[in-house]
Amino acid sequence: KKTLAQLLPNKVVQGKTKTTYVLLSAPWNVLCYYAEEISLRVPLQVVTTPISNWSEKILEKLHIPNIMAQDVPNLPPDYYTCQFHTNKLERFLGHENKDTFFKTTQRHQILYEILARTPYGSLKRGEVGIGRLVSEHVLTAAFPLHEAVTSFLSLSLMSVGFYTGWLLPAAVVGFIIFLFGIWLMVTDVAAEELCSSGNAFVMCPLCNICSYWNLSSICYTYKAGLLFDNGGTVFFSIFMSLWAVTFLEYWKRTSSILSHRWDCSEFEEIEERPRPEFTALAPMTVRNPVTGAEEPYFPETQRLSRTITGNMVIILMIAIVLIFLIAIILYRTILSIIIYRSQNAFFIFSAGRIASLTGSMLNLLVILLLSRLYTYLAQILTRWEMHRTQTKYENAFILKVFIFQFVNFYSSPVYIAFFKGRFVGYPGNYNTLLGIRNEDCGASGCLIELAQELLVIMVGKQVISNIQEFVLPKLKTWWHRRKLKPAPSQELIDEPDGQPDLSPWEANYQLLVCEGLFDEYLEMVLQFGFITIFVAACPLAPFFALINNWVEVRLDAQKFVCEYRRPVVERAQDIGIWLTILKFISYLAVISNAFLISFTSDFLPRLYYRYTTGSMRGYINFTLSVAPANFTQSYMTCRYRGLRDDKGQPTQDYYHLLAIRLSFVIIFEHVVLLIGRIIDWMVPDIPEEVEIKIKREHYMAKEALAENQVRQNIL
Repeated sequence: KKTLAQLLPNKVVQGKTKTTYVLLSAPWNVLCYYAEEISLRVPLQVVTTPISNWSEKILEKLHIPNIMAQDVPNLPPDYYTCQFHTNKLERFLGHENKDTFFKTTQRHQILYEILARTPYGSLKRGEVGIGRLVSEHVLTAAFPLHEAVTSFLSLSLMSVGFYTGWLLPAAVVGFIIFLFGIWLMVTDVAAEELCSSGNAFVMCPLCNICSYWNLSSICYTYKAGLLFDNGGTVFFSIFMSLWAVTFLEYWKRTSSILSHRWDCSEFEEIEERPRPEFTALAPMTVRNPVTGAEEPYFPETQRLSRTITGNMVIILMIAIVLIFLIAIILYRTILSIIIYRSQNAFFIFSAGRIASLTGSMLNLLVILLLSRLYTYLAQILTRWEMHRTQTKYENAFILKVFIFQFVNFYSSPVYIAFFKGRFVGYPGNYNTLLGIRNEDCGASGCLIELAQELLVIMVGKQVISNIQEFVLPKLKTWWHRRKLKPAPSQELIDEPDGQPDLSPWEANYQLLVCEGLFDEYLEMVLQFGFITIFVAACPLAPFFALINNWVEVRLDAQKFVCEYRRPVVERAQDIGIWLTILKFISYLAVISNAFLISFTSDFLPRLYYRYTTGSMRGYINFTLSVAPANFTQSYMTCRYRGLRDDKGQPTQDYYHLLAIRLSFVIIFEHVVLLIGRIIDWMVPDIPEEVEIKIKREHYMAKEALAENQVRQNIL
């Protein structure tokens, strides 16, 4: 019995290679059988009630434009749907026309399901499915054909544009905070005091071979630090923490709307079937307690042992990342020493900045190289773990990659924010690592170095990624088409332009294989971490993220429609474990920003000094300590950054400030998390309109099924 029809076999000669194209389709009875088998949902009735929310209504009444609104062109109608059953075909909309009853994407799902589970050899050796035939190069490709691009573009903009739209208010507020920092550069009393100090503050040498230097020499660097370290960043940290919570709550609402509109609301709980690869390679079968059917099974003990092995690989790769981090720290220190020995006045003056900037660029290069290596390893490990469903497979793969990428991308900013300059010691009693003095923050503090590190890593990665997304697909497509260039024929020679008239399957075959949306999601999640976890150090981060996403949405649209083959549609109830990761990042951001403001920023020391003295006059002198007498080898005394006495012991102000810092962390964390929980409670995850639609849909499905059962009983 044939289940697939082979239409229009077409042979094309490319040099010495002959490519045969076969267009597959399924007859009506096969479509109906497998639609019921894989639980496809089909329309019962058109939804006429529009979905709206209270915020849209308020803005409309106040005549305020809704900048978060998404105007999607050519939006298809929404339907009440239920699972397809052949015996109640007449209850479904459009059942009169068999050619259009099933959507094109549903036909693709059915055909791929048949091809994915059809054996072509020994079942014991897992010789099952079209995917393995392609991977073993028996077939060169298997793909659906592109159609009109408008619907694809609409769905792409609907999902990606939500996050980008929410970046707009964050970018505006961050830019205002940055302008406030520019105003402080001109008016700040402490900055004016430092710049006009002349030779008043002679600082201790920065290394064993370095000379004394005047604090006034870093006037411009200190003022630049005020762009990122000021009172406005405290407000912005609170704003971004609440922004992240609100964004996730509204994303849940949008996700529930989309999952219902795309018939995926109950996909994972009821409909998801085992992966074809799992079905082919599972060593045994067991009876499903829910359906009663025999299903492939992989022992949990074996999966657990494989998972533990995979976790050991993750730990090993994380250790490699930390080794590279230590190597870059040593690189910065050694490069600074080399520059100081060069006797070049210009380079000596900028030694710290040169070492820091080149170290950041080197760190970015290492990050990108390790990312590619580990993503490849994670694919192999996750496939080896034998997960039953596609959702479980993707969640395991995503979690592996995110844990590594989290350490890979954020380890250097975390070091600068919370560890750099904490274990330096003081003149005469410096701490060392491998015989080299521990790295210290510049005289203007660590926050400006953290801002530099964030901009280099985040913006640098975005620029490199966008260049790759624009250039690499075009180069790959050109090379692929060059290899597939057909042999010259008399008809081609006679044509005026000399170009062959390609059929749709030939034109689609010349496109690149679509590798999914994993890289896009990972890039957005890492970006979300940069603009929330370290936002206290760089209020411009959301602004740069907004610009990047505005460009990337257009690059992705062009790439997926014009450069890639059409992928087979896959259903998912939501974004899966990505949402859990985003929640984790939002909670971590509250804690991170609390410690950044308390221990890395100068906000609390400035506040404490203003409260105890009544003004900011003398603040620079307050932050500097005098080196112990045994450190200086002449009559000259020098200063260093810290709150210590002439013997190197912490002063009373140090302990007062420490208590204030710890209290601020606790208060900040509890207040922000409490407000976040209130927002979570106030914003329901599923809009009321969607809940009503789901109940209405269940009622209509039961009514249709009951009517069919009555008819069968009568007959």
